[in-house]
Amino acid sequence: MSEHTASIGLETKSFDADVLQPSVGNQGVDIRKLRPETGYVTFDPGFANTAMARSSITYIDGAAGQLLYRGYDIEAVAAGASFLEVAYLLLYGKLPNITELASWEADVSSHTMLNEEMRSFFDAFPRRAHPMAVLASATYAISTFYDVYRRPTRIQEIDAGARTLIAKMPTIAAWAYKKSIGEPYMYPNNEYSYVENFLHMMFSRPTEITPIDPAIVKALNVLLILHADHEMNCSTATVRSVGSSRANMFASVAAGMGALWGPLHGGANSAVIEMLQAIHDDPDATIESTLERAKDKDDDFKLMGFGHRVYTNYDPRAKAISTFAQEMLDRMDASDPLLDIARELEAAALEDDYFVERKLFPNVDFYSGIIFRALGFPERMFTVLFSIGRLPGWIAHWMEMNRDPDTRIMRPRQIYVGECARPYVPLEDR
Repeated sequence: MSEHTASIGLETKSFDADVLQPSVGNQGVDIRKLRPETGYVTFDPGFANTAMARSSITYIDGAAGQLLYRGYDIEAVAAGASFLEVAYLLLYGKLPNITELASWEADVSSHTMLNEEMRSFFDAFPRRAHPMAVLASATYAISTFYDVYRRPTRIQEIDAGARTLIAKMPTIAAWAYKKSIGEPYMYPNNEYSYVENFLHMMFSRPTEITPIDPAIVKALNVLLILHADHEMNCSTATVRSVGSSRANMFASVAAGMGALWGPLHGGANSAVIEMLQAIHDDPDATIESTLERAKDKDDDFKLMGFGHRVYTNYDPRAKAISTFAQEMLDRMDASDPLLDIARELEAAALEDDYFVERKLFPNVDFYSGIIFRALGFPERMFTVLFSIGRLPGWIAHWMEMNRDPDTRIMRPRQIYVGECARPYVPLEDR
């Protein structure tokens, strides 16, 4: 029972609602009695003011530009941890010690292989199939090899399902890419680390093994960590929504991939690249003219990668990437004119009153696509990479939701604005 209540009154009906206390952040008003007591429902398109659960996984302070994984600052985590450390943290609520991490890494690496029958699954897709479509479909498909994980009833089965998905996702992603370019699939090599193994399967061929650059490993490790979770975003809410029906982890995660694929979510980094490329290719485009177009209400041009639904300050993930981007490109002895354009756009926007007053700062998508491209990944793989990074967060939320006694099957209400009851007219009389 809450220590505080809020009185809610509508016309002649009123009731006291519990005020739920967070450890930090917004308090919540428990309105579960609203409809039974008053007959009213809330109207909140996009659920921008609605908490769908109490969670202990990730906290965002949009005004302060702060992102915490289980209480740890994202910039510190990205600078010091490996991706599998962060996956362990999100799933189990604590950073692993040396022994726990070694056991976790060995456990994951021992399950990187796909069942050989999955080759025919990949073969069945047309070469032009988008890797995200293949990734989501394969996530559904691999569950058919693990019946016990599809209806987990014990914590050991849930843990095994989580390990299986995290272990196999890089293999699925790499095979989806190989299918799209018509090259043979590469099998995992468990002598490599998690990120190294993914790069090996992506860029090596049976005829030649591509050397793995430590700078690329570090860069991809950071990018995956920065994408590992982001509270109740669209895809995470989808995972929870699908999982609330007691759908299995594989089905719930695959549904989250579908949500992530949208251009307003995980596809946004591709849109940034397309925008920067268009600016680069237009001889008449300048930084000043680009910003003026973005401010013109009659121009359908949008400055992609600026602003965020949650952050009213600089996205801390973008800050980490921005600092890391040039360092990484310098170490790789690489350059990218699009990065130069991005930096000029950022600097100009941050000095423009229009953007400052509206708190339109660069978000994580503004730089992530540039780095993915510099690492050698084609644009069609950007959202796939996002999916690999976000996987631990999706699973952590699915696990938390299934343990939460307050979980109910998602069933939003509506405010009906259609026709009222009408008599049915037989076809011959219409």
